Amino acid sequence: MKNQQPENALAKASELDLSIVVPVYRSAGTLEALLQRLSQVLSPITDRYEIILIDDGSADDSWAVIERLRPAYGKHLVAVQLMRNYGQHNALMCGLGLARGEYVVTMDDDLQNPPEEISKLLVHIKQHGLDLVYGCPPERHHAGWRNLGSMLVLHFYRSVFRHPITPSPFRIMRHQLAHSVQFYDLNFTFLDGLLAWCTSRIDGIEVAHHPREQGQSGYSLSKLLVLSLNLYTNFSLIPLQLVSGLGFVTALSGFGVGLFYLIQFFASNIEVPGFASTIIAILILGGAQLLALGVIGEYVGRLHLNVNRKPQYVVRQMQSPASTEPEAALTQEH
Repeated sequence: MKNQQPENALAKASELDLSIVVPVYRSAGTLEALLQRLSQVLSPITDRYEIILIDDGSADDSWAVIERLRPAYGKHLVAVQLMRNYGQHNALMCGLGLARGEYVVTMDDDLQNPPEEISKLLVHIKQHGLDLVYGCPPERHHAGWRNLGSMLVLHFYRSVFRHPITPSPFRIMRHQLAHSVQFYDLNFTFLDGLLAWCTSRIDGIEVAHHPREQGQSGYSLSKLLVLSLNLYTNFSLIPLQLVSGLGFVTALSGFGVGLFYLIQFFASNIEVPGFASTIIAILILGGAQLLALGVIGEYVGRLHLNVNRKPQYVVRQMQSPASTEPEAALTQEH
């Protein structure tokens, strides 16, 4: 297991001023505009910046577009192609591990997070001495089901971490924080949870959020539900505690019902044993037991996959400004 030492992280922070990490998935149509706008925004701020594009197993021509655009952005562009689709948060972990900037920004590739708002995040984190700042749009231009799924993730986040901030993919963090989460080398990744584990100096600032111009979201309702499940089972014992509470209530209820019928039996108030009470008891107890087994099985299954070292991500190739040829495939088997 790797663990970045604070002094090493701070030493590396001086290499560049700013890193932009963008997970790419089926975004061939927006990449050129994204890089143009990022370059226009970042160049007046500093020349010591990098843009890290992580192609997360895109099925379209995203990697071909990145290779075509790479010469135009020279020393500023780092391109990484993963072996398959590992998910947004796993791709972000790859990018954060490579980031060399004093401040690291993460954002989506669909231009719904305007690059022009990066300066607002940068000013806020510097002025208030924070470790992490989220860009929180007052209104999200997503489909209704997507907003519903996001609300569910937000509810779980706040209930687990007891933090009022609304997390979003548009964030800025200090280099030390970006590298501190690299201790986590398992597959079931929820980046916002890892960040909340590592610091409490978190804030949010209002930013714009634009409608999607091309393509469709890589998140489905089922993926958001899985993300919510990852949050609960990876960062909290709440499901197990709920099951324990349910078992206690069920046992108490069963004891109460049993005591009631025992009194009725001794009072000779039961003439014919009832089928209804028997089947109700069986269904309640059986359902509670299956629910408990399901939750426990979810935890055990995750332990099994993590013990087997299912990789967090595997890099097929990486192209950085220092290399003229694609670097050899890197296996980050976390």
